[in-house]
Amino acid sequence: MRDYIIKRLGFMLITLLAITVASYVMMRLAPGDPVRSQLVGGGADQGVRSQDKDRSRIEEILRRKYHLDKPILVGYAYWIRGVVRHGDFGTSIVYDRGAPVTRIIRERLPVTLRLNLLSLLLVYLLAVPIGIYAAIRRNHWTERLLGLGLFLLYSMPSFWVGLLLLLFFSSDLFFNLFPVTGLEPPAAETWGLSYGSILLLRARYYVLPVICLSYGGFAGLSRFARVGLLEVIGQDYIRTARAKGVGEARVILVHALRNGMIPLITLFADLLPGLVAGSVIVEYIFSIEGMGSLAVQALGCRDYPLMMAIFTMGSLLTLVGILLSDLCYAFVDPRISYN
Repeated sequence: MRDYIIKRLGFMLITLLAITVASYVMMRLAPGDPVRSQLVGGGADQGVRSQDKDRSRIEEILRRKYHLDKPILVGYAYWIRGVVRHGDFGTSIVYDRGAPVTRIIRERLPVTLRLNLLSLLLVYLLAVPIGIYAAIRRNHWTERLLGLGLFLLYSMPSFWVGLLLLLFFSSDLFFNLFPVTGLEPPAAETWGLSYGSILLLRARYYVLPVICLSYGGFAGLSRFARVGLLEVIGQDYIRTARAKGVGEARVILVHALRNGMIPLITLFADLLPGLVAGSVIVEYIFSIEGMGSLAVQALGCRDYPLMMAIFTMGSLLTLVGILLSDLCYAFVDPRISYN
C-alpha cells in the first residue's frame, strides 16, 4: 500500500499544479480590473479612493506589486514561488486594504468549520439509521412513505427552506424562537451568565443554519445507504449467514453494513472541500461571515490572491478526500487490496 500511496501523492501534485495554472489563467483572462476597483472602491467597501492626478501612479504601483503588469504565466510563476517557498498566498487586492490572505482565511475558516462539522455530524447520525431501516423494510408502506418524504426534502431548494425557517421560527408572525442572523450572541447578552447558559445561548444561533445545511444531505445520503445495503443483503454470504441461524440484527449490523457503506465512502471525497468552502446561500440568508461569503466577495472584486488561495485549498482537499475514500475501501471490503 505504501507504493500505491506514494504514486497517488505524485499524481495529486501534478493535478494540483494543473488546477492552479488553469485557475490563474482563467482569472487573469476574465473581464474586470481589480486594481481600478480598489482605486475607485468598486465592489468593495474597503476600496482605496484616490485623486485623479495620483490614480495612474498608484495603479502602476499596484499592478507591479501583484505582477499584473507581467504576462500571465510569469505572474503565475511569481505566485507559485511565494506559495512553495514561504506558504505565502500574497495580500488581498481589494479586501481589508491589502490584508494578508492567510490572515483573512484564518478569521473566516473557524466559523465555516464549526457550522459544517455540526451539519455533517447530524447528517450521518440520521442518514445511516434511516437508510438501514429503509433497506430492511423494503416495499413496506412505512418505507414508501419515508422515501416520499426524503425525496420531497431533497427537492426543496436551500434558499427557500432558509427563508421559511426565518419566517416561521425567527419572526413575530409565528414563533420567535431563534435569532435571525449571525452565529454569536452579542457580548451584552452573555454578561454575567454561567458557562452552561452561554453554551445554550450560542446553540440557539446554530439551530436554523445547521438545519438548512443538513436536510438535503441527510435526504440524499439516506437513499445512498439504502441502495448500498440492498445490494449487499441479496448476496450469497448474507443468505448463508441467515441459513446458519445468525440473528437478523447481527446479519445487518455486522456482516452487511460494512460493505453496504461503500457508496457513502465514495461521497466522502466531497466532504472535506465542503467543510472549508461553506455554503454561499446559507451564509447569505443568515448573514454569516464564513468562507462561502468570502469566496463570493473575492470573485465579485476579482481579488486574484484571495481567489487563488480559496481555489487551491478546495482543490487540495478534494484530492485528499478522493485518496482517503479510496484507502477506506480496503478497510471496509477485504476483497479490495492495493498491494
